[in-house]
Amino acid sequence: METDIQPRGEPGFAGDDRVLPFEVDGLDARGRAVQLGPMIDSILSRHDYPEPVARLLAEAIALTVLLGTSLKFEGRLIVQTKGDGPVDMLVADFSTPGNLRAYARFDEDRLAGAQAAGMTSSAELLGRGVLAFTIDQGEYMQRYQGIVEMNGDTLEAMAETYFRQSEQIPTIVRLAVAELIDRDSDGKPRHSWRAGGIVVQFLPHAPERMRQPDLPGGDAPEGIDDRMHDDDDSWAEAKALVSTVQPGELTDPEVGAERLLYRLFHERGAKIYPPVPVLDKCSCSRERLGDVLSGFSTEELRDSVEDGEITVQCEFCSTAYRFDPSEFGA
Repeated sequence: METDIQPRGEPGFAGDDRVLPFEVDGLDARGRAVQLGPMIDSILSRHDYPEPVARLLAEAIALTVLLGTSLKFEGRLIVQTKGDGPVDMLVADFSTPGNLRAYARFDEDRLAGAQAAGMTSSAELLGRGVLAFTIDQGEYMQRYQGIVEMNGDTLEAMAETYFRQSEQIPTIVRLAVAELIDRDSDGKPRHSWRAGGIVVQFLPHAPERMRQPDLPGGDAPEGIDDRMHDDDDSWAEAKALVSTVQPGELTDPEVGAERLLYRLFHERGAKIYPPVPVLDKCSCSRERLGDVLSGFSTEELRDSVEDGEITVQCEFCSTAYRFDPSEFGA
């Protein structure tokens, strides 16, 4: 079901933590927009990440939910960076229909040094390395993985490089993160995180303009460089419009995804589709971790025992699972 864009406050307003798909026929473009509130605040607050790390991970989360909600099958999308910078790894793991977990790994001493030196851009914190997009359709299907070097000053630029080099899909990405500080009903300071993003792709219908898929494994001709679309008037207009988006518009709860899309594309008659909710939900479980421990040797199990039990903590959601060594014959 599709609808015209509706102003904020009227029925159909998506709100926080819901990805809004849309299509702009007049520009042969389609995309998704999102504002993340309680969901992303829960993930970041749980780990109490330093501010630069929290911002990086929030951008990765926004990017992942924008792309993950486009999956048309049951599966997972994993977006991961691996580099030699102070933040050597970001992982955002999306499972259909809308479950997200995320984690960042960093070196405290190197991060402190980078902050002291004012070297806190995305490129400086991530360093040299790779950005990987992995699509997993289950144990009976082969995984797809696209990998590009982390070239660019921002995660936005790195993602656009991925789509240009690996998928040959003209794409523009905008991401933003906001750290909000207000006061609760008792007048005490209160801190929360918000994030937002929009991704727009050029997907012309006309065969002579080479219709291309928005998922790997589609019918896109091989060896096509999206630079050939740079002179296309429709794509040039779409890029120009999205380039005007300010960070505050992506995170301000008073703007909302519908209002933003109206500002950008109302002259072209944008259409929106039902929003997709996203949740802070980890896939870990005691049973799964127990299966992992069952593969340990007796010596490895003994080395894992502390105070008479084996404790395993999930890096994503910080849940601690406790096991009696006798469960594994140790």
